[in-house]
Amino acid sequence: MYQALYRKWRPRTFDDVVGQSHITDTLKRQVAAGRLSHAYLFTGTRGTGKTTCAKILARAVNCENPRDGSPCNTCPACLGIENGSVLDVLELDAASNNGVDQVRALRDEAVYTPAAVRMRVYIVDEVHMLSTAAFNALLKILEEPPSHLLFILATTELHKVPATIKSRCQQFAFKRILPMQIAQRLEYVAEQEKIPLTRKGAALLARLADGGMRDALSLLDQCAGGGERLDEQDILDTLGLAGNIETAALMGRVAARDTAGALDILAGLYANGKDVGSVLGELSALARDLLLRKTAPRGGTALMAGGYDEATLRGLGEQLSAQRLLQMLTQLQAARAELPRSASRRTDAELCLIRLSDEGLDESFAGLSARIARLEERLAQGIPAAPPPTQQKAEHGKAAPPDDAPPWEEERPPLPDEPPEEPEYVFDEPADLPKAEPDKISPSAPHPTVAQSGGDSAFWPSFAAGLRGKVPPTVIPYLNNPAKVTGVWKNGMLTLWVDSEFTRSMLNKPAVLEKLSQAAAGAFGGRPQVSVVTGTPPPEDGGGVPAPAAERDPLDDLLSFGGQFDNITIQ
Repeated sequence: MYQALYRKWRPRTFDDVVGQSHITDTLKRQVAAGRLSHAYLFTGTRGTGKTTCAKILARAVNCENPRDGSPCNTCPACLGIENGSVLDVLELDAASNNGVDQVRALRDEAVYTPAAVRMRVYIVDEVHMLSTAAFNALLKILEEPPSHLLFILATTELHKVPATIKSRCQQFAFKRILPMQIAQRLEYVAEQEKIPLTRKGAALLARLADGGMRDALSLLDQCAGGGERLDEQDILDTLGLAGNIETAALMGRVAARDTAGALDILAGLYANGKDVGSVLGELSALARDLLLRKTAPRGGTALMAGGYDEATLRGLGEQLSAQRLLQMLTQLQAARAELPRSASRRTDAELCLIRLSDEGLDESFAGLSARIARLEERLAQGIPAAPPPTQQKAEHGKAAPPDDAPPWEEERPPLPDEPPEEPEYVFDEPADLPKAEPDKISPSAPHPTVAQSGGDSAFWPSFAAGLRGKVPPTVIPYLNNPAKVTGVWKNGMLTLWVDSEFTRSMLNKPAVLEKLSQAAAGAFGGRPQVSVVTGTPPPEDGGGVPAPAAERDPLDDLLSFGGQFDNITIQ
């Protein structure tokens, strides 16, 4: 009968255990020196060697010919414990024996001396599944056990074990096994089993195992089909995964906000039999690597899952900000959590990709943060924010639709008892009334006094008004506020006098100064320099020049003309 690889290749000595030398070395020294504890507590994730080390320790303490703290595996005691014929070494599953009655029976049997070996050993797997009463029944014998008794407790959830139990045991924490160590072990097992596993295939299985050797051996057992070569593509096809190339292409479409392209790639993967949950999982792993690379470019290298070349990671990282990667990871994690309960897994995966491609459809806080980060990036590059839809239609030659008026402001016919509204008087403007001339001052037509005086600021209001669209929109409110910014032209140089250091920090940026220099060059010619100074301009530079007298408003003439007639009421 065929035996699974993870059972066939279970380590039999402490030296065979992979990736847990900090634990195996300690246990070997304790066995060799005879300084054993009466209770051990092994903790760690699945497939890291907890039960394996417990069985090795049970054989080592009863071995007739131990070798440097490890069992010989040839004496009658080792062979009897290994095949289960020695009843003094008992392995229990706390998930199915978690009642207080089972623990009491175990406690009553523990007082008897072993019949076939030196020490009676109880291996309790998944000990966190014991009930509260069972834990209480175990306390007394753990505190004062007989000299021939040894308890080895194993659990994947240490936080569920009571502190009274933990304080009576020696705790050993099993780490996740590194992918490199798993790959080396897989290559050794594949060579012994005559499985044509390539080095890249072993590295892929090691990454998929997520630190568990048992998972890695099970995956190898599943993919070993007897072909001439077991490489990455064969593993991906067998396990129904997308692969690094397809995942990187999908991430590229999402980064470019190409929703149609992302959905096309997902449809192709789905048609080829790929599981949408696995696709989202690989996309999440890639987004995690990109986020680590962006936030911790040096220290995060050791934390990355790997599998992608430097050029691919660099190209994708340049398109995605940290805020957007956080938003993508949040969406991917939420979508993967909901897939087991989904009525249509493909539809949920497509909705997830649509939200990833367009942050505007994500109403969460992470989506809002990603949109703000994108807007800040556009403003920093001098790209104006997109106008509202009505303005966009007007810019393309179509009339903007009127705003929807509330019901109480809509036009209605007059009621029967309601007098009609009096028409407004409209009269023509007299022919002899002087008409107002439009302001002709613009950046392309400088104020006349600029060329005639050594330092002048009278041109600044008109010049600042013409800067809209030529400088970043974030600084327009400052430039058009005379209380904050006053521009002075003198000796071919434009000096901006600002009211505070904050305003100076907003304007004294290379991109802003370059745009102002270009606008001043169009107005005054040459290649003027622009500087930003905090304070008030001196009188000789326009700071003390009184404001010019305001011209007479033509509306005043119109009002005085209409006041000569009795039949015209002006309100």
